[in-house]
Amino acid sequence: MNIENQGGMKPGEARTEGQSTRDVILRDPIAPPWGILQQSYEFLGDADISYDRYIDRDFYDQEMDKMWNKVWQWACREEHIPNPGDQFVYEVGTYSILIARTSGGDVKAYFNSCMHRGTQLKPTGFEGHSDQIRCPYHGWTWSLEGKLIDQPCDWDFPHAKPEDNSLPEVQVGLWGGFVFINMDENCEPLEDYLGPMIPHMESFFPLERKAIEVHMRRKLPCNWKAGLEAFLEAYHVRETHSGGTPIGCAATNAEYDIFSDNMTRFIHTIGYEDVHWPAEETAEQIATAMAGRIAGAQANRDALGEKYGMDLSEFSECEMMDSIEYYLFPNMFIFPGITLPMIYRFRPADDDVDTCWFDLMFLRPLKDGEMHPEPPECVNLDVYETYATVPNMNPGLAIVYEQDTSNMEAQQKGFKASKKRGETLANFQEARTRQVHITLDKYLND
Repeated sequence: MNIENQGGMKPGEARTEGQSTRDVILRDPIAPPWGILQQSYEFLGDADISYDRYIDRDFYDQEMDKMWNKVWQWACREEHIPNPGDQFVYEVGTYSILIARTSGGDVKAYFNSCMHRGTQLKPTGFEGHSDQIRCPYHGWTWSLEGKLIDQPCDWDFPHAKPEDNSLPEVQVGLWGGFVFINMDENCEPLEDYLGPMIPHMESFFPLERKAIEVHMRRKLPCNWKAGLEAFLEAYHVRETHSGGTPIGCAATNAEYDIFSDNMTRFIHTIGYEDVHWPAEETAEQIATAMAGRIAGAQANRDALGEKYGMDLSEFSECEMMDSIEYYLFPNMFIFPGITLPMIYRFRPADDDVDTCWFDLMFLRPLKDGEMHPEPPECVNLDVYETYATVPNMNPGLAIVYEQDTSNMEAQQKGFKASKKRGETLANFQEARTRQVHITLDKYLND
């Protein structure tokens, strides 16, 4: 690798011309929270990433055997299981986990498999209520605390004592209203795994004070990593979302930060119309662009304040306008903005290297003292069903998501067709993608 590139800069130092995201945010009249202003980028290398990581069955099996059963991953929201007896099934690949609210109000998670002959205790997609956990095959029954309480014909099982057949537990952690699970009994505490994510969210986006407004799930024809990597950079915006119209600095001058092995972030501005990019702007042109951005933020404050019955006057222009995206390895995306409050998740679907599930939630803020309402039912979409069919879906965002996911099948096919056997990533704009593979390799090579 060359130490210096053509511009005389070290790799990873180059930036496009024009106003940066930080330049714009620092001009906003309402200063953003400290978490938004914190920066952390580093050059991670420039070697190609092999396409085999997306299409090879052996590699997929290694991920399932060495990573997915070793990491913290969110399974559901606490409002999915608010009462004792509420149960929820979470699946990733072939792993199936049954989550239950116990009679004492705790959250427990178990491998979703009967200790008798292995039958799933609750079916895929289950979300419901029962005072016990009963196998549908022969009726072996457990308490919500995982203790075997009914063993039909127990006289025939002197070798299978109840005290030896409690349901094996999965580690559980609660944070921000989310229920996380980890199948590794020796895993690190969830708080350590989250690391800087906790103070960042606490500084301006308390997740526990959010409620699910829209929830959908769509099967995508691509590997789970290809799915999530489509949302790790704004480099694609100028082509995928342009509609043939040149886009200014908002996408190309986005900020990318790597805060830990598990947490990265990007921010790109919205509403700053730089029609002169990449030419240098005059002070008058900057003022005009900022005036448009400020007006757009105020319009969002007015509209969303009325919708939610809340005073949003103290939120910064960045929170009201921009695309702010945090990523937690391996598959959680948090958009901690007021106007774009999305949560994403990507995970292998069934046992197929070429498909994944894309979960998408929109969260709304809760008023002071407001209790969590019952969450809406998740709308399941097949591969070619569109986001626009989901009730209460924002029509404009439905188009954007359709544009994003339309690339994925072509990319998965291209991985297999390519003579060149790896993808070449940008040093700055695609550094978060490289970090995904660096963190993944730490599990695979452990």
